[in-house]
Amino acid sequence: MRSAKAIFIKQMKDTLKNRMVLTQFIIFPVVAFVMTELVAKADATIPNSLFVTMFAAMFVGMAPLIMTNTAIAEDKEHKSLRFLVMAGVKPYEYLLGIGGFVLLICSLVSFVFGLIGGFTGMEFVKFVSVLILGSVASALVGSTIGVLSKNQQAATAIGTPVFMVLAFTPMIANFNETIAKVANVFYTQQVNVIVNDFSTGMIKPFLIILANIVILTVLFVLVYKKKGLKI
Repeated sequence: MRSAKAIFIKQMKDTLKNRMVLTQFIIFPVVAFVMTELVAKADATIPNSLFVTMFAAMFVGMAPLIMTNTAIAEDKEHKSLRFLVMAGVKPYEYLLGIGGFVLLICSLVSFVFGLIGGFTGMEFVKFVSVLILGSVASALVGSTIGVLSKNQQAATAIGTPVFMVLAFTPMIANFNETIAKVANVFYTQQVNVIVNDFSTGMIKPFLIILANIVILTVLFVLVYKKKGLKI
């Protein structure tokens, strides 16, 4: 666990230096707050939580993916990942170090979203919990793309269409039944389903999200073992 802790601290320092990445974790709750205060609360026909749930779902599909993607691609470009692998850092240790810091920030942002949306009690718990689970899945996607990419430019080229699909498909699915059926296999769609209607059955969406996490974890481990030294 010392390796994971060291990587966690390294990632924290790197993120604080990278304003572009850090902005991803600030812009979504800020925009949600502004839209809620200026639009939703000024119009009785718009639920106060509308923009919060919308931007929270988009946040889950984009921010964790971008941060992990950028972090790992940067390690590869600077040859840091080669030394980590040669030093015996295992896939789960590396993932815990990078992902642990990302999830810490995501948890804090999820709490902020919950407060802006005015959720209380079990609704608040469900809201935050599903955002954190979705962030885990996105962090795994970003990690896998980062390991597959040769450098940050390649990681951005691959990651951009992926997070566009994950972040915006649930929104489009609200207006298209065919896309909604296809999107149901994505964890972001299930996050969107839960945060928009807490009265809906929670078991199926949570199981789909967990299934996504399991599959993505296995994929990351396989890619890490195969590509870790090929930098």
